[in-house]
Amino acid sequence: MLHRKIYQLCCDGREVCVFLRDQQRWIERARIVDIEGDLVTIRYETEEEDELCSWEEMVRLESIGSVTQKLASVPRGNAEPLVSDDCPEAEQIHPRYPDSNQD
Repeated sequence: MLHRKIYQLCCDGREVCVFLRDQQRWIERARIVDIEGDLVTIRYETEEEDELCSWEEMVRLESIGSVTQKLASVPRGNAEPLVSDDCPEAEQIHPRYPDSNQD
């Protein structure tokens, strides 16, 4: 089942985080770019001092313990979400303010 999900993430081209069991480490903000047999090719970037490094690793499918992906993010605080003017009224998000007239 994990093989099918990894294949789906590869086809979607989504950014994921991969945990490698045998190395006990996370690869963050990675893309699964290829699956061939039991080898999975992962691309990611790291920042070291003043350098941005691009990596491509081939790992065995059985060494992958977990794959996570960010579904959404919302800024914290009192910032209002950006809403497109083209968005239909029914789909717009409106902030809810407490109504002082209701008990």
